[in-house]
Formats: sequence, C-alpha cells, structure tokens
Amino acid sequence: QVQLVESGGGLVQAGGSLRLSCAASGGTFSMYAVGWFRQAPGKEREFVSAISWDGIDTYYGDSVKGRATISRDNAKNTVYLQMNSLKPEDTAVYYCAATYRGYRAYLGHDSSYNYWGQGTQVTVSS
Repeated sequence: QVQLVESGGGLVQAGGSLRLSCAASGGTFSMYAVGWFRQAPGKEREFVSAISWDGIDTYYGDSVKGRATISRDNAKNTVYLQMNSLKPEDTAVYYCAATYRGYRAYLGHDSSYNYWGQGTQVTVSS
C-alpha cells in the first residue's frame, strides 16, 4: 500500500508561482508513476501532469503546458509540481496519484492510478 500526502497549496495572486509536493510512503516509490490531477467546484477532474516511474517521461495537460514542471526525487520519495504564471482558472483542489510502473500512454487518465492523496487547495486570486 502506498500513502500519498500533498502539500504546498495556498492562496497566490495571478502571475505567481507555487510548488506542490507529493510525499509517498509505504512502497518502493521509485517503481511508481505519479500523476497530478485537479478538480474545481462543479467541474470534472482534470489531468495536470504525470511523470513515469523512471523519471524519463513527463506529460502535461494542455491547460498547464509551458507553465508547469513535474519532477521527482526518489531519495526523498517525493514528486514536485512547479506551477508558474498562475491564473484564476488554476484554482482547484490538486491531487497526486500513483500507480506501479504504469503504462505510459495512459498516465493522463485518472483510471490508471490506484493510490490517491487527500488533495491540497490552490486558490489564485485575480
């Protein structure tokens, strides 16, 4: 079993930056692909970014492409999501999720993930 805990959310002004963290425990973290998703009130969950288990491949949703960078530090069992040039429409609860190895072509689909964190709120004011 893998436990995931997100942190780093908060209130930020438009144009600002945040770095979200996803800390994992309970498994061999280096063997897990990790994704970030977000959900705003009244909207469906949306893919934000993902990183393959070996860190070689990264993926981004269209809404954050060019503004987000995902990375992982296996020594710290942590995946990071750096978000820049934040917009009010980035306001949402951000969740990280993990799957053992994971099929790369489907890392953008929330159904690919077995483990989920509780989420961290990101609010971007205009």
